[in-house]
Amino acid sequence: MGALAESFGMRQGLKYRKAIKDELDTVLRVDPGYEQGSADRALGRWYYKVPSLFGGSRKTAESHLRASLRYDPHNMASHFFLAEMFLDDGRTAQARAELQAVLDAPNHPEWIPEDEEFKAKARRMLASTK
Repeated sequence: MGALAESFGMRQGLKYRKAIKDELDTVLRVDPGYEQGSADRALGRWYYKVPSLFGGSRKTAESHLRASLRYDPHNMASHFFLAEMFLDDGRTAQARAELQAVLDAPNHPEWIPEDEEFKAKARRMLASTK
């Protein structure tokens, strides 16, 4: 649902923000470690993408993304999402460290195509980040 909301663009995606957040909060209550912390990862993305006027928060986003790494310290999506946020906030050194973590992480056997895509994006982003 989150990916669909993102694909619609900010204006349309905001319609789904409450439903998405409610479902992710439910997952955290039921099983915070589900799919290697995927609810924290998705909530981190939610808090980063949603404007503060509608409940978004960079501090809360970072907290959730870091929490997701407790379940899978090598999760490329979590590291990549942190890097995106850090770059957006002008935290270049931290962004570069997160991008390097993506490149250094081993591929997860169940997510090889997705991991390779994150690695390719991380290489491009790292090359364009001074």
